[in-house]
Amino acid sequence: MSESTHMTPSKAQAEIQSSTIAFTAADGYPLSGLLYAPPEPHASIVVSSATGVPQGFYRRFAEYAAQHGFQVLTFDYRGIGASSPQSLKGFRMSYLDWGRHDLSSAIDVLAKDGLPIYMIGHSYGGQALGLTRNHHLVKAMQCYGTGAGWHGYMPLKEKIKVQVIWNIVFPPLVALTGYLPWSKLNMGADLPIDVYRQWRKWCKNPTYFFADPEQRALKTQYAQVKSPIFAVAALDDDWALPASRHAFMQYYRNAPMQFIDMQAQDYGMQAIGHMGYFRKGAEKIWDQALHQFKTMHTLESAKHASA
Repeated sequence: MSESTHMTPSKAQAEIQSSTIAFTAADGYPLSGLLYAPPEPHASIVVSSATGVPQGFYRRFAEYAAQHGFQVLTFDYRGIGASSPQSLKGFRMSYLDWGRHDLSSAIDVLAKDGLPIYMIGHSYGGQALGLTRNHHLVKAMQCYGTGAGWHGYMPLKEKIKVQVIWNIVFPPLVALTGYLPWSKLNMGADLPIDVYRQWRKWCKNPTYFFADPEQRALKTQYAQVKSPIFAVAALDDDWALPASRHAFMQYYRNAPMQFIDMQAQDYGMQAIGHMGYFRKGAEKIWDQALHQFKTMHTLESAKHASA
């Protein structure tokens, strides 16, 4: 499974080992990830990325969590970063494949170790849990900036900006290249054309893909998730404010849900926005998630010990 190994300097007493791993998605697509492992991990975390965000963006969080005893797996979805083909032109896939096939298989990779599995989801990553076939293996998910994507939930300035991008900027770029060259706008990794088309379509609806007649089964599928969810919204995250979060999270209707609203100054930050949850200086945000996971793990261990 391991292709290469290098050592990352640790702020804790033990050094953290990170290994590049190759694994196969449920439908046979080859994926690439990084496993951050402390000497004696007590639990595992899978990081489910935002749309168009390569796994390297989550390195600081992964190292930090590993220094606190968690084994952490980051990975690139198909068509992104190290899991991308040589050219996205002509590359076909469904936006839902990232959850159904890729995240499901990442969870399987961690399940082989027999450790409890927790999940960190960023934006799309928080949507993806409901798409997996093995969500029951996830003890809890903490998700950041996960919402319905509809411009109507955004402040006026951001609403206008998003509509201009979707309707004026993106269409000619996609027509010219055959994919969305997002990297040229410094907005993230380039996106496969099918991801772009589905994302644009679903963001036109207040309830995102749950409003799509072709995706009726998703309401039933999301209702099957029973893992506890901590849904975080930074109050300066214009893309996923609380109203947008609620519009999506209502479909995880059988999952124990805790909503957490964040003010940047409460975490020693000047701003959080949509991406600041994982940038340098967000350690207090990470501490909150890791504390929640550790508490759940301790309670479950005590429960098993007394049984």
